[in-house]
Amino acid sequence: MDCIIMEELAFFGRHGVYEEETKLGQRFVVTLHLYGDFQKAAAFDDVALTVDYGKVYEVVKQIVEGPPVKLVETVAQRIAQAILESFSRILTVTVRLEKPGAPIQGVFGTVGVEMTRSQIES
Repeated sequence: MDCIIMEELAFFGRHGVYEEETKLGQRFVVTLHLYGDFQKAAAFDDVALTVDYGKVYEVVKQIVEGPPVKLVETVAQRIAQAILESFSRILTVTVRLEKPGAPIQGVFGTVGVEMTRSQIES
């Protein structure tokens, strides 16, 4: 299986458990691994046989910048589901959603969630 990788897509969202998070908002970073069979696209050099990265970006943006939810798990699940529903060439997607500004007392790089979903599961 082939994999298209989209790394560190940054968006501003208002997701979080605490009221301040939904009021002030913060940065969310998304990395995607989009699995499918892209042999024909490569062989024929035809964008119609692969996935339009710009359209994937817009799907993710609408979710991350859309109505707030409490959990990053919920955001990541919505991204995975929307990608699988919107792009039939993607058979499996791994979504990594990071929240670098999470309200944690301490020094850390980022926190987040990673989940993998497939067409057969949706």
